[in-house]
Amino acid sequence: MTLEGQMLQDQMRVELPSGDHHKNLIACQVACPVHTDARGYVRAIADGDFERAYLIARGPNPFASICGRVCGAPCESSCRRGKIPRTDADGSFVAIDRPIAIRALKRFVCESYGPEARPVENILATLRGQLPAVAADAEEMASLLHAAVRGTFVPAQGERVAIIGSGPAGLSAAHDLALLGFKPVVFELEPVAAGMLAVGVPEYRLPRELIRREVAVIEALGVEIRCATKIGRDLSFQSLRDDFAAVIIAVGAKRPRALGLPGEQGPGVFGGVDFLRAVALGESLALGSDVVVIGGGNVAYDVARTVVRQAAYDTARVAARLAGTRRVRLVSLETLEEMPADTVEIREGEEEGVERISGWGPVAIRRSDQGAVTGLEIKRCLRVYDAERRFAPQFDEADRQTLDCGTVLIAAGQATDLSFLEQGGADVEQFRPGWPKVDATTLMTSAKGVFVAGDLAYGPKLLIDAVASGKKAARSVYAYVTGRTLHPETLMSFIRLDRYRREGGYEHIRRVELAALEPEKRLHDPRASVEKCLAGDEAMREASRCLDCGVTPVFDGNRCILCGGCVDVCPTLCLKIVPISGLAPTPDLDTLFSAQLGDDFDLEQNSAILKDEDRCIRCALCVERCPADAIAMERVSFQTEWRSA
Repeated sequence: MTLEGQMLQDQMRVELPSGDHHKNLIACQVACPVHTDARGYVRAIADGDFERAYLIARGPNPFASICGRVCGAPCESSCRRGKIPRTDADGSFVAIDRPIAIRALKRFVCESYGPEARPVENILATLRGQLPAVAADAEEMASLLHAAVRGTFVPAQGERVAIIGSGPAGLSAAHDLALLGFKPVVFELEPVAAGMLAVGVPEYRLPRELIRREVAVIEALGVEIRCATKIGRDLSFQSLRDDFAAVIIAVGAKRPRALGLPGEQGPGVFGGVDFLRAVALGESLALGSDVVVIGGGNVAYDVARTVVRQAAYDTARVAARLAGTRRVRLVSLETLEEMPADTVEIREGEEEGVERISGWGPVAIRRSDQGAVTGLEIKRCLRVYDAERRFAPQFDEADRQTLDCGTVLIAAGQATDLSFLEQGGADVEQFRPGWPKVDATTLMTSAKGVFVAGDLAYGPKLLIDAVASGKKAARSVYAYVTGRTLHPETLMSFIRLDRYRREGGYEHIRRVELAALEPEKRLHDPRASVEKCLAGDEAMREASRCLDCGVTPVFDGNRCILCGGCVDVCPTLCLKIVPISGLAPTPDLDTLFSAQLGDDFDLEQNSAILKDEDRCIRCALCVERCPADAIAMERVSFQTEWRSA
């Protein structure tokens, strides 16, 4: 038997695998909110099957191409490759290895086979015709289309569903509702679709043409998007409830959060997201010669880096000219080590000239007698979080300074705007202003037929979390309108791999370093993409680092002769043979041993093989070494069948 364990004084504490242990082996997929089979498309890239890789990545995620550029990549945070010790060719320990560059690999296949490379009609034909042949457990689009043909899934009858907001949550809900047989209509306040993706994410990170193409695929499924339509002005919320079978509110938290500083109200002070929106839409803002940005997250760096670009750009080629801007400073409560912004954002911001002032908090915005901003007073922050990691900043009130500036941009959080509920949404209860009470399972509010998705469902999170909540809301709407529950049935299979092989030297390959545009070229054109796409050989090499966690050595206790050969050859020391007497007793272990060995088993005469899944690199050396053919490499695979009942 194989068990996971750790030393506990003179005995080994072991943990029996849970019932879904085999599924949880693929940690990247479990970590993804939409359960994208990242292992599947990464290994397809390693095999050179790029189109199959795209199909796997696109199946559960209507924003696969966009996620390839701006996803927070929780899959990488959970990647087992980032937990194993990295060694030199001679076996000497160097450091803990780094995760697979999963997001960059997704971008690579999307740029070759996604909407950025092919017409919309070709994308739809490929998705509808080829996805059923892809063996992956989360291919929702293929599963729904195939299920409709087989009759295991009963589509809706074309009922109309209103969606307020065309961000990733709203459009993901619309995408799945169209597949489920509804006619979704999306209402967007901005003149362009995609919400904050289009007006909040700088173009140097996310090209606008890519957004348009990704949205076009969703529209081609039958989704109607009405831009420049404000609920509460052009249409009442009550009219949506009267005219549609259900309503999904997916407006997001896009209103800048005020800090309540003295001098905050007035000219020269803008919300960071308002500034990004103005730049995205080509609107002009009068910024002073020196700009200070308040905030320490990715949005704050988006704001600061956008100011730098607009200031450096030739006035003849940009509508939103930021005249005279020459200095950009970013003030954050957190120290460099604590800042929530991604390391790459901080590094690239410094390369572009953003000055960082870490560990200081804003006190007041100073103004002249005429009302113009003259500076930002700040004080030293001694601590941001308390011992329980709760936000509880402490300051040195005596240590203060004033930063001379002409403009302050606040990027320290966002708030929601649900003022449209005043026209027909009185029964939508809110636990605090702007945040409705939501059923965590169905995402329905206290008002019948009114659902939420995105930030309103769980608070501000990652792009992929918004996608997941939109898809969840769509399934809840299906159940509410049709009276039938849409549920997945997961089919699990185990395949013995008698010819299992790995790429030569894969365990020593270092993570690819993503190339970036030179700083001077970035500032020449504010729209120029900073991060470069991987080349084909780079992508295949990086993908070959994947440990293929769906594959694992399986031990046959009836054939094992306890020779210890597998332990001897294991390069990461993930295997150990111990007498049962050396294991700390637990009820689960006692039950297991009694079932396999009988009630009178001898603790000293019986042994167990312990296996640390996080250290196993799937090299199969244990299989090759075993003289009794007691070990085999086995692949776990899943496939989801959708049914309605």
